[in-house]
Amino acid sequence: MRILMFGWEFPPYMSGGLGTACSGLTGALTGFGHPVLFVIPHCDPAEEASHVSLISASGFPLLETDLACPALKNPDVRTVDSLLMPYTGDHRYRERLKRRNDPEGTGTSSGTLSFDLSGNYGPDLMQEVRRFGMVAGAVARRHSFDIIHAHDWMTVHAGLYAREISGKPLILHIHSLEFDRSGNRIDPAIYDMERHGMRAADHVIAVSQYTKEMIVEHYGIDRRKISVVYNAATRHPDSITRFDQSSGRGEIKTVLFLGRITFQKGPEYFIEAAARVLKVFPEVRFIMAGSGDLMNLMIERVAELGIGQNFHFTGFLRGSDVERIFARSDLYVMPSVSEPFGIAPLEALLCDVPVIISKQSGVSEILHHALKVNFWDIDEMADNMIAVLKYPALVKEMMLRASEEIKRIRWQNSAARVIGIYRRVLAAAGPT
Repeated sequence: MRILMFGWEFPPYMSGGLGTACSGLTGALTGFGHPVLFVIPHCDPAEEASHVSLISASGFPLLETDLACPALKNPDVRTVDSLLMPYTGDHRYRERLKRRNDPEGTGTSSGTLSFDLSGNYGPDLMQEVRRFGMVAGAVARRHSFDIIHAHDWMTVHAGLYAREISGKPLILHIHSLEFDRSGNRIDPAIYDMERHGMRAADHVIAVSQYTKEMIVEHYGIDRRKISVVYNAATRHPDSITRFDQSSGRGEIKTVLFLGRITFQKGPEYFIEAAARVLKVFPEVRFIMAGSGDLMNLMIERVAELGIGQNFHFTGFLRGSDVERIFARSDLYVMPSVSEPFGIAPLEALLCDVPVIISKQSGVSEILHHALKVNFWDIDEMADNMIAVLKYPALVKEMMLRASEEIKRIRWQNSAARVIGIYRRVLAAAGPT
């Protein structure tokens, strides 16, 4: 079947795990013979995606009729501050509406319109989300497909408008919720859009049972409408050759935090636990890789604790830099306060790095041989770090069991489950 997919990220245009998940899933879907037309806010038209047909919403030709979008009327769209966005950043949204000649010969006397979309997570993200939805209608009019698959709240408008234009069923795939990102300080505009999208979609995919229960509890969605499809992880076949694990690790142990430095990811708990570890092993190095709105506060806290000489902040990493940092690490810790899934622990295990993960994570449902702690239990987190750093036999046993487990966590299994959902939803929808 032909799939029209909307996402906010896709390699190399990505800011976090969403792009990684979209790439892994679509690779497996196309491997099963189901072509994917993937639409993102902005990409280089010359960029060749490895397995999908990639469309840039920025610059896509629109007609006046594409701007009349009933699907966008509910809920109301309003601008919110960037700190409430899923990924924070200092990029300002740049948008302009420009007239251009009609390149496809549609015959409109005034020519066509297009939007300049950035794909950034900035202070005007809501307006960009709305314009992305308008482009979705134009894409739906010009292409043939069997089903629509939209990822997270930023693509709700796009998915709904594409369904309105085409009559094809809509699957909404939830990778993260506003309750994960903001705790009790949720932004009502984002929450309303999430709820509206899940209620209106034909079916909802959640990345974990943890997320499914949150959707039921906080959004009032019928649990029978929600299917759980776990994420997976892949590793480039040349990675082992490029980044020999043993060469990067020395006598001084290195503990890694890799993720957005935001409330959701629990960086402050990592730092407090690190301070306790350093009382036992004063030579251990800690790396905090990522960026986010709490980064300056975390740097200040490290300074207050007097452990700056043991800490290194790398900023945001992507691609081969992520593999390189894993190759130099002896332990990966994910202390997330609320983690719908969490692909990074799987990536760490693929690089032969033991992991400690929070019990408040979806990935803990499928990793049975990782050390697990409550994110708030700093003492237990520190004790587990010390145990991994102190006892090589423990690490050897953990990795032996985890290596067998990780072999069964594959994108092909996730894609097969998604294809089954597609077929059930299409059968229930009937001919269109």
